[in-house]
Amino acid sequence: MSDPVYELQQVTKTYGTRAVLRVDSLEVRRGEILGLVGPSGAGKSTLLRHLNFLESPTSGTIRFLSRAYGPGQRAPVAERRRVTMVFQRPLLLNRSVWANVLYGLQLRGERRAETRALVQATLERVGLGGIPGQRARTLSGGEAQRVALARAMVLRPDVLLLDEPTANLDPYNVGLIEDIVRRLNSEQGTTMVMVTHNVFQARRLAHRVALMLDGQVAEAGEAQAFFESPRDPRTAAFVRGEMVY
Repeated sequence: MSDPVYELQQVTKTYGTRAVLRVDSLEVRRGEILGLVGPSGAGKSTLLRHLNFLESPTSGTIRFLSRAYGPGQRAPVAERRRVTMVFQRPLLLNRSVWANVLYGLQLRGERRAETRALVQATLERVGLGGIPGQRARTLSGGEAQRVALARAMVLRPDVLLLDEPTANLDPYNVGLIEDIVRRLNSEQGTTMVMVTHNVFQARRLAHRVALMLDGQVAEAGEAQAFFESPRDPRTAAFVRGEMVY
């Protein structure tokens, strides 16, 4: 079993009197794709924001590699740069495709001579090598999401967090993005946590799957066992497509 990249223990998040996360324990293993499934409002995106250090827990600890973070503690920049997130709706600069993918590298001060080939290679990987000069805001939804994915990939993160990366996309772009995710994981060993409402997508891509309900992890396990022999009756109902919320 691979070493964990993240270990969560007794993590809660409350806004006022409302508890949105109550994760007793969860780990993300190095080099795996962990699928997070569950109904809307279950806490999946909130959990991703904690893994990306955009928020800190109200209580409990999140261990990332060798360091643990608790309430009010902020990871240093060097740690946060090892994690990148792709959101459901890509927010692109009103500039060219090339400029969007280059932007993060520029912010990190990487030298231009070393970045040109990297940007071009990344655009080729996502199938956009032929349109580097096109304005990003003229792209289709699928193309825009692939630009957002390329912008994350080019930073070569240890962990890539994906929040519904194929929501509302046509089957062609869904297939392209799934293939990019699969190859990035298998070829570069990038650890991924992917939120998806599509249980079929989770089954196709994830090594392990966790079901979230009401801010809690109802069940987490190897993908095959999760779908074929779940331990929790709520997981069995969710896999069958029944209303569990």
